[in-house]
Amino acid sequence: MAADQEKNKHRVKELLGKLGNGKCADCGAADPEWASYTLGVFVCQSCSALHRNIPQISRVKSILLDPWSTSEVEFMESMGNNAAKAKYEQKVPAFYYQPIHTDCTLLREQWIRARYERNEFVCVERQEPYSAGYREGFLWKRGRDNGQYLNRKFILSEREGALKYFNKHDAREPKAVMKIHTLNATFQPTKIGNAHGLQITYLKDNSTRNIFVYHEDGKEMVDWFNAIRAARFHYLQVAFPGAHNAELVPKLTRNYIKEGYMEKTGPKHTEGFKKRWFTMDDRRLMYFKDPLDAYARGEVFIGSKENSYTVLPGLPSSTQGYHWQFGITIVTPDRKFLFACETEEEQRDWIAAFQSVVNRPMLPQEYAVEAYFKHKP
Repeated sequence: MAADQEKNKHRVKELLGKLGNGKCADCGAADPEWASYTLGVFVCQSCSALHRNIPQISRVKSILLDPWSTSEVEFMESMGNNAAKAKYEQKVPAFYYQPIHTDCTLLREQWIRARYERNEFVCVERQEPYSAGYREGFLWKRGRDNGQYLNRKFILSEREGALKYFNKHDAREPKAVMKIHTLNATFQPTKIGNAHGLQITYLKDNSTRNIFVYHEDGKEMVDWFNAIRAARFHYLQVAFPGAHNAELVPKLTRNYIKEGYMEKTGPKHTEGFKKRWFTMDDRRLMYFKDPLDAYARGEVFIGSKENSYTVLPGLPSSTQGYHWQFGITIVTPDRKFLFACETEEEQRDWIAAFQSVVNRPMLPQEYAVEAYFKHKP
């Protein structure tokens, strides 16, 4: 019996070498150490915990620590990650967000449920909540001035090219109209303090406006997210008719390059440094008094090194008034921006984030954004 157990464990472990099994079937993390013996997939520890939420469909075991029966091993041999992908991911829309291991729990859990529990990518009619081109419903939205969350009606219409929300249930006119071409959405559970928290941004008079929303039902929130991605996808297909999906999909929604606190001083470099929350969104560096503010206190455009933008560690020797010791200087064609970080690690991470942007050549449309920043009223 013990010999059989060891043999079975060895056989399961060997299966990890089979094509497709060396990464988690759900999030792509390397070297999975768990497996669902009812679905026949190899998963990482983090995703195995999410499989436990659907015990009627998935049962998980540790590859190394748990006993394996011969029939379980044979089933794992007959399936594996690639076979499961072919079975459960037959019709995944190009715009549908497929999470990776660094994504929040909500996105990963709903991706697992969509495939194995709801069979959304086998039965196309189950994709209607996010692929119909129109969606309406109620979301809890954070008030701009008082920070209270109130139930607001949202309507996303591809035909109108906009996401709208209404302050009153029977209101005829929307409180805000967010054009799909400037819309972005990113899950921010930690910042918002809710596991289903979504940050939606759009441009209003070329300045970034933040809206923070959530819904008690995780599926509802992920459906909204994918509906926004679908609307963006269809907009971009029209805007760039010859483009391949591979070019458009990365443009649907984006996570921020980096966020966190730094200190900053004003353009004269003589006033004291103030602590602000910074968000690096593509080439826009925005700063806020509070992470959940609706509008940034200021925005800085970060161009490329070919256009005379550079990032330097430290601050000019004459600088005064800072509390945090780890400085960063960003040199632009017009002026220097001075920042200070609390730790050396934060300084290193921010410099790497800025450097990744500066090292990237500017796109033609980014020159127009840069010009706007220079002539901002």
